[in-house]
Amino acid sequence: MNPVKMYTTQVCPFCQRAKALLRQRGVDSIEEVRVDLDPAQRQAMVELTGRRTVPQIFIGQTYVGGCDELVALDHRGGLAPLLAA
Repeated sequence: MNPVKMYTTQVCPFCQRAKALLRQRGVDSIEEVRVDLDPAQRQAMVELTGRRTVPQIFIGQTYVGGCDELVALDHRGGLAPLLAA
């Protein structure tokens, strides 16, 4: 299974939703980067993605986007193959 990295904050409901969906799809380990605890990590996230909002999700080397993009990817049937790659 491809590793999952997610930029998050503690109180973000979209982060919780994205984590729940990933767990439903069999992901047992998510590398969380808490941008609320380390402003330098938020800046790194912005440089990588061009976005300031969380979550920002990477599966393997693929940038997925935020929660809405993750859900859309799952609905299109693209999440499982990306996780398995």
